[in-house]
Amino acid sequence: MLTQIIVKYLNNSRWLLLAMLWLLHGALLLGVDSPWVHPLLITHFGLFLLWQPLWRGEHRVGRSAVVFIGLAAVAELFFLNWWTVAFWLTGLFGLVGARIFVFHDRWSRLLYLGVMVYLLAVLLLWVVPNLFAAQYTMGVGSILIWYVLPVLLLAMTVLPASKELSENTQTVDFIYSLLLFMLLTLVMLGSLAFMTLGQQDYLDALLRTLFLAGLILLAFGVLWNPRFGFSGLQAIFSRYLLNVGTPFEGWLAQLTESVQREPDAASYLRRAVALLADFPWLSGLSWQSPDETGQLGQISEHAAVVQERGLRLTLYARQALNPTLLLHIHLLVQLIGYFYQAKQREQSLRDITRLQAVYETGSRLTHDLKNMLQSLLSLTAIAQSSEKRAQQLLQQQLPLLSHRIEMTLLKLQQPHIENETAQLALNAWWDNLRLRNQHQLIRWREPNGLPDNIIPAALLDCAIDNLIDNALRKRQTEPGIAISVEIRLEPVRITVCDSGVAIPESIAAKLLHDVILSEHGFGIGLYQAARWAKQLDYRLTLISNHAGEVCFELRDNR
Repeated sequence: MLTQIIVKYLNNSRWLLLAMLWLLHGALLLGVDSPWVHPLLITHFGLFLLWQPLWRGEHRVGRSAVVFIGLAAVAELFFLNWWTVAFWLTGLFGLVGARIFVFHDRWSRLLYLGVMVYLLAVLLLWVVPNLFAAQYTMGVGSILIWYVLPVLLLAMTVLPASKELSENTQTVDFIYSLLLFMLLTLVMLGSLAFMTLGQQDYLDALLRTLFLAGLILLAFGVLWNPRFGFSGLQAIFSRYLLNVGTPFEGWLAQLTESVQREPDAASYLRRAVALLADFPWLSGLSWQSPDETGQLGQISEHAAVVQERGLRLTLYARQALNPTLLLHIHLLVQLIGYFYQAKQREQSLRDITRLQAVYETGSRLTHDLKNMLQSLLSLTAIAQSSEKRAQQLLQQQLPLLSHRIEMTLLKLQQPHIENETAQLALNAWWDNLRLRNQHQLIRWREPNGLPDNIIPAALLDCAIDNLIDNALRKRQTEPGIAISVEIRLEPVRITVCDSGVAIPESIAAKLLHDVILSEHGFGIGLYQAARWAKQLDYRLTLISNHAGEVCFELRDNR
């Protein structure tokens, strides 16, 4: 039970940090000359190794890390002095200050701000005065370290715990840490310079150094944003960050070029991953997508996994990835993911277009077959009749029917000829249309002398046959209605009318524009004919929808 409690507290970075500070405070109270300071600092260093955000606690420590730990322990045992303590506190201040930007919880930020205040006060008002032998400041620092700072440590101990601090994933920004370390070193060395060259007291030298550091930071703040035509350090620094090992613009140009060149999503993804693997800070990567999985390069212990919808990329770096580099990795993978999804949508649209073409071709052929079967049924009825003109009608209609059957079989064998519509002279087509329907009671109207203009015969056959067939079917439910077919010129307009009841408004609104459910089918024939007419620059419309006058018109828009 006791072991489990100890392990629980050791896995909590909050308690490790506080225990480390209490041990450090005890060692500073004893001073560097006390024989008890060595075990306290060794214990403090061990807790630091458990708390530190540089290596994950569950990973095996490498040889270089073991050498560093050993050198740090030897320096603490044999070279312990105020300079060593000052260097250690400065580095600890940089690590803590760099981690404060990671947390969003209020109590976590208060805890790390308190730690920064503690380390700064101990360093500037106790360690550095002992280092420079500033007697007056050492008296003030003694009161601070004995009575004030323990209260601050106690306040940090009783702060409410946050779940954010107990997370195993720890990050540290190297840039922030380095800047804080250099700033604090500048304050220490600047104070020493003022004390040595100006023969000033430590507090006066410290205040002068802090004032100059504040002026420098203010100047950087002014230069950070654009002023008076100057582009600003922010733009320069941003351009530097965007160049992740290679020029960012060049990499984007290669990525967009691969989007245009590669035919499908899988080949594009392989090309994009190969471009990403060219970065020198990557040792390898692996990817998983709906199309395939793969791997390039070598696997390392420093990995970053990025999920972009259906695409999962795992990048293996040669060294530990800092937050800035992780931000760039997410940005680059998002770009690859967006282009990959665009290629997938493009491929899906191509597949849908192919299926739609197959569907439209099949639908047209189905209606051709239906019309031919109806013609064959009519011819069968004629053949069974005893009229004298039956043989003559059969001789006239059978060659036309045979020709249409041949064309339909050819379309079934070679679907691509659907786009190559058969051409025929207008007068010849009109004669064939009248000949096919001469046994029907239809009134034909035409101008004198039809020209021999070339027209898409297959389209006109499909549209007009469907219109005539619908009118004849309507006559079966409304006996006695008149049906007329009229052709006009300049431009070519073919009108099919009947004197039956009007089409209901609910059906007429969707007719020719969508597949609809009617008493005799789904309106697929007229829908396909209207789409085909639009592709060939014709227009099929319902021009009149009144009782006694229901008219459709096929018009040439060319």
